[in-house]
Amino acid sequence: MIKLIPEPDPVTPRVIVVVLDGAGVGALPDAGEYGDLGANTLKHVLEKHPGLNLDNLNSLGLAEIVGAGEKQRYQPLAGSSYGKMMPQSPGKDTTSGHWELAGLVIEKSFPVYPHGFPDSVVNAFEIAIGRSVLGNVAASGTEIIKELGIKHLKTGFPIVYTSADSVFQIAAHERVASAETLDQWCKSARLILSDEHAVGRVIARPFAGEPGAFFRTAGRRDYSLEPPGDTLLDLVVKAGKTVAVIGKVSDIFASRGVTKKMPGGDNEAIATDLTYLVEHRVGDLVWATFGDFDTVYGHRNDSAGFAAALERFDLMLAELLAALGASDLLFVTADHGCDPTFPSTDHTREYVPLMLYSPTFTYIPEEQNLGILKSYADLAATAAKWLQVEAPLYGSPLSWSLKK
Repeated sequence: MIKLIPEPDPVTPRVIVVVLDGAGVGALPDAGEYGDLGANTLKHVLEKHPGLNLDNLNSLGLAEIVGAGEKQRYQPLAGSSYGKMMPQSPGKDTTSGHWELAGLVIEKSFPVYPHGFPDSVVNAFEIAIGRSVLGNVAASGTEIIKELGIKHLKTGFPIVYTSADSVFQIAAHERVASAETLDQWCKSARLILSDEHAVGRVIARPFAGEPGAFFRTAGRRDYSLEPPGDTLLDLVVKAGKTVAVIGKVSDIFASRGVTKKMPGGDNEAIATDLTYLVEHRVGDLVWATFGDFDTVYGHRNDSAGFAAALERFDLMLAELLAALGASDLLFVTADHGCDPTFPSTDHTREYVPLMLYSPTFTYIPEEQNLGILKSYADLAATAAKWLQVEAPLYGSPLSWSLKK
């Protein structure tokens, strides 16, 4: 049976949010408080790997955002605007970054544990799962399975670790713990990690392979706190509209305000799902986060891999732009930095890019360069205005002019 792609409905507004996970564009004024002075993810990647073919990103304003406009030859896309945004929420983690992009600002940072979790948390977790744990340190996920993987296989004890972010991560070999078992362990941890120990995310980190060649598998899952207020996703659903998300986006919002979830996976799988949703007009709000920039390249200090992923994404972006209808508004942004050229392997406290495009825009607002917006939540406020739904509590909407 041949599937027919519906014709775009010019009177039904739609918003597509694309987040390049970790693609920051310069250290924030308070970056020194986080040890991130001098971080600039995209600029440093582009400087270290010149000559990248990023025609589509540059046409939306990326070259201007990172200060490479004079070095790059590109044709600005009519109807596009660009700028950068600073967060009002403290911290530099995925959860708070996504929540603020969706119009929810948090006032207090999620707790972090650079020296491991306290005995009260670990003991409660061990009782809940009926076994001891290994690790309980801040570590790189790929390095800790190298270090403790063999002992884990021998004992069956899960590997617990954290990072500079507010996360409780549980690594387990697929021969030791099934997906269902790891899921139950994470849910137990999520129940324990509340109140003063309410970390942003509990993360399942399955891995496979043999000693000396362990590797993380695709079964990662995030167990986030539930947002403490309405997000853009909630407001869209409350208005009787639909929200389609891809991959870990549903987990970040604790599945709230989601009417359609696509599985996603790596960047290529996410792009495939996104193209499907856009072409078939599934979702009044469509949200896709491309996680490889952060998890595969940023956290592993792989600037070459990051650069190559940018080029691959740029090709995907060409397909996305071609699929947009007249009533669509596209945002391309990030949730924090993760500078692969920086000494650490952690997130970095940075501005994030903001690139907007709609086939119906003549400008937004009257100048193409939006400058620096005071909150990530300005994205949500603008999206709510476009979709004609209730405005989020935080953020100021941009103005636009449409073609006649």
